[in-house]
Amino acid sequence: MRCVTIGNFDGVHLGHQALLARARAVAGPGGTVVAVTFEPHPMRLLRPELAPQNVQLPVERLQALRDAGADEVRVLEVKPSLLGMSAEDFIEWLKRDVGFDGVVEGPDFHFGKGRGGDIDLLRTMGAKLGFRVEVVEPVQVQLGDAGVAPASSSLLRWLLAQGRVEDVARVLGRAYAFSGTVIRGDQRGRDLGWPTCNVEHGDRILPADGVYAGVAMLPDGGRRRAAISVGTKPTFGEAERTVEAFLLDHQAPLDQYGWTLTIRFDRWLREQARFDAMPALAAQMHRDVVRTREEIPMEALA
Repeated sequence: MRCVTIGNFDGVHLGHQALLARARAVAGPGGTVVAVTFEPHPMRLLRPELAPQNVQLPVERLQALRDAGADEVRVLEVKPSLLGMSAEDFIEWLKRDVGFDGVVEGPDFHFGKGRGGDIDLLRTMGAKLGFRVEVVEPVQVQLGDAGVAPASSSLLRWLLAQGRVEDVARVLGRAYAFSGTVIRGDQRGRDLGWPTCNVEHGDRILPADGVYAGVAMLPDGGRRRAAISVGTKPTFGEAERTVEAFLLDHQAPLDQYGWTLTIRFDRWLREQARFDAMPALAAQMHRDVVRTREEIPMEALA
């Protein structure tokens, strides 16, 4: 049996994972699970000013979907002809193009032009075209402030914007991390005695400006604790937002660039701050490293 689930899947959070798990159950032994997603986000064409920032880059979303259980990922190019399809035409076209015997979605699933289709219409079309429809209720997540909320991409974006990376991990079912190329920075960290890796972050939403304790994953598979700074370096005047990681207990050539580093955000340490003198900044960086060593146990590097 071939079962699909359709969505933007930004973040591939616990709610998305529940859809894929049910699709696996529907597909049965030897069946195939297909995740159908869109690139770019439809809002980038419909209302660019309201389009959300990505939690993940497209290549990361594809890998996360596979890791969560998708046997195949079909990426639909978002263009006017696709967005102009009626709900009925979209499902009929997808049935011919992908071929499926079952569809798994959440109760608020909408599809087709103007989001005109809903679960009731999907069930009607399932009866007409010969596919099964399963509905999975939203996954409720207990947050660190004792609040409970359904896992969603919009919740992920809000939590990241607040710097609440521990709650982000609760929604994702894993710590928030991303990979980027190490690029040349202004080298002020080196002058202060705390050389950092400047990591290219691409078109993604970043955690709130501040300092975090986390883990850096090296290309050779090694792991190091990392004190991670996100922000505009206010001590040196306003600048573009950057992501810098100081890798504890790691020696690397200071002028080596172009390699890929994965950084994981485990704990919020403090807000970004402006310092009046370099010694004060260097002293705070030392405290950040001490806190990172306290917050990230050795077993987190296994």
